[in-house]
Amino acid sequence: MRFFRILTSVICLLAAASAAEIKIKVVDPQGAAVAGAQVVLLESHTGSHPAVELTSAEGLAIFRGIGTGGHQVRVLAPGFAVETTALSAADDSVTIQLRLAPASETVVVTATGTPVEASSAGADVATLNHEQLQVMNPVAADDAVRFLPGAVVNTAGQRGGLSSLFVRGGNSNYNKVIVDGVSLTEPGGTIDLGTLSLAETGRLEFLRGAQSTLYGSDAMTSVVQVWTRNGTTPAPELRFGADAGNYGTENGYASLAGTHGRFDYNVFGNQFNTSGSGPNDDYSNSLEGANVGFSISDQISLRLRARHDNSVTGAPGAWNFNGANVFDIGGVTYVLSPDLGGRARQNNMLASLDLAVKTGSSWTHHFTGFEYNLKTTNSDNGISPENTPFGPINTPFEALVNINRAGFDYQGDYVERTWAETTIGYEFEDENGSVNDPIPADFASGGHGLRLNQAAYVQQALTLGRLSVIAGGRFVHNTTFGNTGVPRVALGFQALRGGHVFSGTRLNFSYATGIKEPRFEETFVTGPFQLPNLNLKAERNRALEAGFQQNLLSRFVLVANYFNNLFHDQIEFVTVNPNTFQGEYINLQKSLAHGAEVELQSRLTQRLSWNTSYTYTSTQILLAPPGSFPPNAQGDPFLRRPRHSATTLLTYLGPRWGGNLGASFVGPRPDSDFDGFGINHTPGYFLIDIGAWYKINSRITAYANAENILNHFYEEVTGYPALGANFRAGMRFRIGGE
Repeated sequence: MRFFRILTSVICLLAAASAAEIKIKVVDPQGAAVAGAQVVLLESHTGSHPAVELTSAEGLAIFRGIGTGGHQVRVLAPGFAVETTALSAADDSVTIQLRLAPASETVVVTATGTPVEASSAGADVATLNHEQLQVMNPVAADDAVRFLPGAVVNTAGQRGGLSSLFVRGGNSNYNKVIVDGVSLTEPGGTIDLGTLSLAETGRLEFLRGAQSTLYGSDAMTSVVQVWTRNGTTPAPELRFGADAGNYGTENGYASLAGTHGRFDYNVFGNQFNTSGSGPNDDYSNSLEGANVGFSISDQISLRLRARHDNSVTGAPGAWNFNGANVFDIGGVTYVLSPDLGGRARQNNMLASLDLAVKTGSSWTHHFTGFEYNLKTTNSDNGISPENTPFGPINTPFEALVNINRAGFDYQGDYVERTWAETTIGYEFEDENGSVNDPIPADFASGGHGLRLNQAAYVQQALTLGRLSVIAGGRFVHNTTFGNTGVPRVALGFQALRGGHVFSGTRLNFSYATGIKEPRFEETFVTGPFQLPNLNLKAERNRALEAGFQQNLLSRFVLVANYFNNLFHDQIEFVTVNPNTFQGEYINLQKSLAHGAEVELQSRLTQRLSWNTSYTYTSTQILLAPPGSFPPNAQGDPFLRRPRHSATTLLTYLGPRWGGNLGASFVGPRPDSDFDGFGINHTPGYFLIDIGAWYKINSRITAYANAENILNHFYEEVTGYPALGANFRAGMRFRIGGE
């Protein structure tokens, strides 16, 4: 009888051991919990079918029913280096602290839709984490993105001016901008980075290259993705502060964040005001938002994100061209001054609800509903009209845009082996809106449009020894242009593993297709001089890229790439009735952009990073509408694309203080005044920004930022002078948060 009791006890112990539980806690370099990290558990002796979990708000990933023996844990947390740890059979709980790394070794999400080390992502991705953004203290996204490799930012004037992004020679509406899983681009890609606040941003990723396979329309040359910071502290943490500077600049903000059991939360607000340096240069923007997560169980979690912003910007127009505002044309003297009646307003709201479900050991599903409402009003009361060789400007007008985008996304990720991962997805999108120009009444135009779009995609990522392959395709049904396919393939080959000096050589190649749907004003608007065109096709990009990555001295990474973009079916306006001057938008233009990017990445210490880059871009219009004339004629280069540009970003993040230096060089580029003054270019410029913070104690931090510290006069868009030297200084406070 005693024997059977002993045998039963042994059997129970063996059963418990065979169904062991392992807890993995993931923390950042400061010891704070990291939520949403992908934790992969492998049996050390086989390395076969992996188990995958995502960390909770407390940074925990729990594996149940794990067999006996040693295991290996691999953690992929966006913004940090990949961490791999071996567990013995006796380990049932372990804490893994993440570290920062050079950009090529940092985990990113945008390239593949899942966490992956940047060097294996099959695309070029630059990142800014919360700590970097905090020391940069950007007013809006354009102030941060301009210092990233390959980005050319053109802002029409000062704070709040229309800010456009040009990447690899593409148009300004060839970029997809996503915040908390919601696309902020208007249908057809229009986006203003100058009013996109980065307050409470946890991470920003900037992908260069076509990526319509994963992201659909508008991702022709780049994707910018922003995530709001999660709450991480068990005790509620109240952060608040304010800063002020010259040009009547004032900024105030507050946030309440933390975790409580299965909940995490971050509720925040920000108010920014400035007068600007000249007449009608004022700008005001208010932002409110929330990011709330709830772990229903170890396998199911829910996250709600919402943001609302409301901005008003003075619009003085183009009046100072490369330092001149007086012109003699044909014996007539024209004296230009700022437009005192121009105003630009935006009122935008986004929301997303994401349900994440783990099924089995290797499947993760995301079901996301989203909505984005964009309202813009551009107007001029005509109080300061002026004449130009091409006619009067600054006359009364009003332009209204009201667009709503709502829909549903599904993405499923399956990690079938350590060397293979599959992603599948489906999207439904309802685009509904109107574009109206009611003033002047004699030339009033407008239209209402509705598109019901669907897409399905699949992507396979493989690592076969030294070779990595990422291949995928997307099928798109769009109400305007019908059905189309979007393929992409990226190859990477580890040519040399190297030693200490040359510590690894990797070759990369990719082929992709990008698409962009027509804008609402191109498709649906009717007016005295415009006819609608419901048969427009999507603009397309055939994108090729080839390059290499060379690791040096275990601290530096040299990345060089050649890119070649062939844009076709580009939409242009043509006159169809010479008697009434009526015209319509058609697919006609074809153009080429190619060049090279060279980037040096380094993490000199765990606290000091330095990235610098140079970009050469050559562009040409290959086919233009009949009757086109310079600067938009066949053979002309694209406007506002410099041949030469460069960036550098040096960041130190220590326990008591932090600082950064950002520099941007943009060479001369073609441009036009469009008013007959003969301006055909904008001079190059060199911009230096600096920022620093100092922790007085654990609760109080002082900080300061200065932009254009050399006080250079420059214009990113001809006719629109940028800010001179400007500075801000302030204090931020923290209560709670232990």
